[in-house]
This record gives sequence, structure tokens and C-alpha cells, in this order.
Amino acid sequence: MTALAPSPTLSETSRTTPGAGWLLRLHRPALYLWIGAVAILAVVLLWLGGPLTDTAATAWREYDKACSNGGSCRYDQDSIVRYKDVYAYTTAALTALPFVVAAWAGAALFGRELEHGTAQLAWTQSLSPTRWLTTKLIVPAVLVTAGTGLLVALHRVMWTAGSGRINTADAWYANLTLHTNGPTTVAFALTGLAGGALAGVLLRRTLPALVLALACVAALRFLADRLMPHLWPAVTQVSSLADGYRGSGLGVDSGLVTATGAHIADPGCGPTFVAGCKTVYADLDATGFYTTYHPESHYWPLQLTTTALLLAATAALTVATFVLLRRSTATVPRADDKAAPTA
Repeated sequence: MTALAPSPTLSETSRTTPGAGWLLRLHRPALYLWIGAVAILAVVLLWLGGPLTDTAATAWREYDKACSNGGSCRYDQDSIVRYKDVYAYTTAALTALPFVVAAWAGAALFGRELEHGTAQLAWTQSLSPTRWLTTKLIVPAVLVTAGTGLLVALHRVMWTAGSGRINTADAWYANLTLHTNGPTTVAFALTGLAGGALAGVLLRRTLPALVLALACVAALRFLADRLMPHLWPAVTQVSSLADGYRGSGLGVDSGLVTATGAHIADPGCGPTFVAGCKTVYADLDATGFYTTYHPESHYWPLQLTTTALLLAATAALTVATFVLLRRSTATVPRADDKAAPTA
């Protein structure tokens, strides 16, 4: 049998300047998994935006033509269901990517190395803590941005191909579709990377860092969903009591308009033709309904403002990580710190 060559030690590998190649070799399995996941999702999205959309659109035309009278009819129901299922799975997978990035960053990229002491050993060689952290952030950030950006672009192309052709296609403001069609998903992924770095440097343990990183992304996702409708001026549409609510888009607020022009809460009765509702509205002095919402023309302003906010949060998390690492490693010995000569 041929003898296996011994693996290079840390001191041997540190004789050369560590960089992207060093990091990619160290986390080669994660790199292969990331490339594989992006490639699979990209192929599925291309399939969904092409043949699956075409067959589902044809099935919906058959349904609209043959089944509009309510009688028995035949159409390709399987194509419609298949499109809906694949759309749901791919959208959910793209939504989950920032959480996967956060979990990996907190557990494997930072938490495990700090817990096992390999990072501390590297700092005593030719690699300073600051450079160690910089390399570990820049290289994954480039890969995460490229991969997630590609998938977001393909998801939007796929959604556009089905919009107006698939009767049950998600509206642009549906929660998951709203983000997976735009750059906020890329920003969430970068936030996950920065959150994982902070969690790993702060806790220095694999599992706690993983949990904290996931919690960080979940919290920012929740806040982004709540803040997004308020980051750009919305449109308010008023309609009569007989007409009910009007206006379709990303909702901000709704309710009743009184004779004085005040906006009050809707008691939930319904239009005036519902029994007893006319009396309810008369008691409230209501004259109509109002709907405050964002139309589709507000999509990109909402996306860009939310993305800017998430990137600011990412920058804040990154700065906090560097400050924390610098403080915690202030006394770490360096290989290039020469001992003072003795007499």
C-alpha cells in the first residue's frame, strides 16, 4: 500500500500568507455543498420558469374555456398542481438560505474554530486576529452574494413568466415572494453571515453560536417585515360604504372614514348591503372606507430602502464583531513579536 503523505501542520501552512485559497481548502465541504445547492435550485427555477409555467398556463386556459359555466369539464389539473408545488418548494428554499448561512457561519466558520482553539493557534503564527476575521468574512460574503443574487434573479424571471398567465400565481406582495424576488434576500444572507460571525466570536461555542445566529436572522426578518411598509410613502384610497374596500397591494392600514374625515377602526361588519351594517355605520358616523397600501409601482423603492436598512445592520454587526475580537485578543502573542534582546 502507498503511504499517505502527512497533512501539513499549521506552522507549515502559515509560512505562506493565508488568503482565500487557505479558507476555501479549510471549508471545502461547505463550498461544495453551497455550489451544489445553488446549482440545483438554479436548474429547478429555470425548469419552473419555462416548461412548467407553459404547461400550467395552458391548463389554466383550458380551465377558463371549458369550466367557466360550472359544469363538468376536463383540464390538465396535474400541471397546475405541479407548478404550485414546485413554486412553493423553491420559494421556501430560497427563503431559508439566509438561515442556512447564519447557522454555518455561527457554528462551523467561527464557533467551532474558537471552541477547539485552532483560531487561537493561528493567531500565534503569521495570522493576526483581524486578518483572520477579515478573510473569513470577505471570501464567504462574495460567494454568498453571488449565489443568492443569481437565485433571486432567476426567481424573479420565473415569477414574471407566470404573472398574468397562472391564475393562482402569488401576488407581488405575498410575503415570501416579496423578498425572494428582490435584493432583500441577498441582504438577509449577508446579515446571517455577519450575525454568525458575531455569535461565534461572542460565545466561542458551536451550538450556542448557531442558535444565536439563527435568532439574529429571524429577528431582523421580523423587523424588516414590520418596517418595510413604512419605509416609503403609501397611497390612501377612499371608497363608499356600498363599494367596500378598494385598492390592492402591500397593505399598511385600513378602516372607516367618518363625516369629519377622521380614520377609525373597522368594526368588521362589511358593506352596507349586509343586514344591520348600515345602522352600525350610521352610529359611528361613517361615510366610507379607507385603504392605505403600496401599489406595485412601489416595489423597487420598498426593496431598496429595506435592503439599505439590512446592509446597515450587517455593517453594524460586522463592526461589533471586529471590536469584540480586538478586545478579547489584545493579549494574544504574535509570532512577529520579537523578544527584546538580552545583554
